[in-house]
Amino acid sequence: MRIFVTGASGWIGSAVVPELISSGHHVVGLARSDESARSLVEAGVEVERGSLDDLNLLGELARASDGVIHLAFKHDLAFGGDFLGAATADRRAVETFADALAGTDRPLVLASGLLGLTPGALVSERDGHVSPDVSRVGPGPLARWATAEFVLSLASKGIRSSIVRLSPTNHGDGDNGFMATLVAIAREKGASGYVGEGVNRWPAVHRLDSAKLFALALAGAPAGATLHAVADEGVPIREVAQVIGRHLNVPTRSVAPEDAAAHFTWLSHFIAMDSPASSAITRELLGWQPVQPGLLTDLDRGHYFQG
Repeated sequence: MRIFVTGASGWIGSAVVPELISSGHHVVGLARSDESARSLVEAGVEVERGSLDDLNLLGELARASDGVIHLAFKHDLAFGGDFLGAATADRRAVETFADALAGTDRPLVLASGLLGLTPGALVSERDGHVSPDVSRVGPGPLARWATAEFVLSLASKGIRSSIVRLSPTNHGDGDNGFMATLVAIAREKGASGYVGEGVNRWPAVHRLDSAKLFALALAGAPAGATLHAVADEGVPIREVAQVIGRHLNVPTRSVAPEDAAAHFTWLSHFIAMDSPASSAITRELLGWQPVQPGLLTDLDRGHYFQG
């Protein structure tokens, strides 16, 4: 099969691509930069230069493909303060894929998120669904979740659509996400912190296990399926901080909620969230079984502390 992948050179995409190629698929990847293009060529990917703003190109590539995996998101724009702009660009891209694939029964797999879906409660694949209408949910994170719901609705349009809700940390060697940021903050502050009692929980998964789930979704997820890339249902952030403190040889300490913004900067909004999640339905539906190390074991391997 000819599979079009956005975000193919990213953290998750660079793990998804080998999964697809090893299964005999021909992968076409979107590249915004020369560096991304080079990495994709080295991985055996057919490269198309462009971005999520090139809607005509996205439509052409989707129509010429046997399936689409959409991983790209304008994280630089979102973290730069324009989340709505990033979510709007994402929605337009997905709408373009929808127009291109309607009535074909081809797969469209979208990367979505889990953090904060149902705070304080174990969220299953049946939970946390919102309106697909962006105007009804507002400009915050729900705008991106609304796009995920729109993808699910495409099952009625003759598209085998599914969403993969990703754990907030897709850990592994080379990760520059939340865990790497926590390590950097602990180094800078001379203490590894958690908010309050630190009993709030994050789901976690190794990126190689996530990649396997995307490949399984492409191959066999039923239309309208919600899938969870979750290996650890809920890791207490205090335990994460303890591992980091031990490896950096700095104290582990509680940070008062009112001081969280000063200590954790942009991460303060996320680090106190209690957002456990289950993947039981996903495992039963697709036979997905995470085999890579859990988050605390992976942290203990030491690669987050090198350099």
